[in-house]
Amino acid sequence: MIYNAQILSIDAAETRRYAGLRKAEHFGEKNILDACAEALLLLDVRGAWELYDYKNCTVESVPPFTIAGNSIIKHLDGCEKVICMAATVGASIEQEITKKFERGEYLASVLLDAAATAAVEQTADLMEKNFAAKFSKEGYKMRWRFSPGYGDWNLTAQEKLFKISGAEQIGMSLSSALMLEPRKSITAIIGLEKSAQKNSLHKKDCAACDRLDCSMRK
Repeated sequence: MIYNAQILSIDAAETRRYAGLRKAEHFGEKNILDACAEALLLLDVRGAWELYDYKNCTVESVPPFTIAGNSIIKHLDGCEKVICMAATVGASIEQEITKKFERGEYLASVLLDAAATAAVEQTADLMEKNFAAKFSKEGYKMRWRFSPGYGDWNLTAQEKLFKISGAEQIGMSLSSALMLEPRKSITAIIGLEKSAQKNSLHKKDCAACDRLDCSMRK
């Protein structure tokens, strides 16, 4: 299924974080806001998703997708269904990032790259909110999205998740190194559990990842 949405603004604080400037208190805010404004003009926001039953650590797709990795298995524990999703902000912004770098506009390139990252994360956030509203009406509570590479969920899972999420329908592709193209794209899995079930604690985002030295860590 295709998800269509429009981003009206890009989070400047998140752009700053993705640019590695979170502690740079005196860095000009105008540069970041300008990058966000330029990014808005270049975005081609697209999303895709599919819903599957989930049982015994297996996504019941065709063919079935067996989940491996302690962190992702624990995260999906108790879920009856999963949403496999993909999101991208397109290739145009990536091309402009490369052009700026080639022209020697290094700062502008870095900031536009950071704004594009913030934008694709916002796209995924909007999809999550849409799913939460939709499936709460059907009696489900939603776990937050989890992508290959988080925790100990191996990046090799990217290949199967890519195929069953509908990513190809929105112009995404996967390289031989399992990197998503366009580069500013994501895939993820979201668990759905019945609302009546007892909730367990699930670490979110950076808290679920064991890369404690990551500069992007919140």
